[in-house]
Amino acid sequence: MCERFDVTPRTLRYYEYIELLSPEREGRSRFYGPREFARMTLILRGRKFGFPLEEIRQWLQIYEHEGTEAQMRDWIVRADRQLKELEEQRRQIEDTIRELKELRDETVGTLG
Repeated sequence: MCERFDVTPRTLRYYEYIELLSPEREGRSRFYGPREFARMTLILRGRKFGFPLEEIRQWLQIYEHEGTEAQMRDWIVRADRQLKELEEQRRQIEDTIRELKELRDETVGTLG
């Protein structure tokens, strides 16, 4: 699992601790089946898009309790909200880049 998803054992244990993953256990060994591989794919995709782990956990629970359609509807709402947040972050970064360039150019002008 670590190799396949390029994560550390510590990450897997943490995801298990916060109930994102629940592998089968035999003694100290853990066995990850298709369900856990699918969940890990969704977890990492959610992290890539900037979702907090708690929100990912809640979203995965919707599938467990309400099914695929409810999960997909919830995903649309969450994705729309995240898209707005990412657009705002982009606007802030673009403003910061513009301000930095202006200050740099002023400084170059001062040096002559």
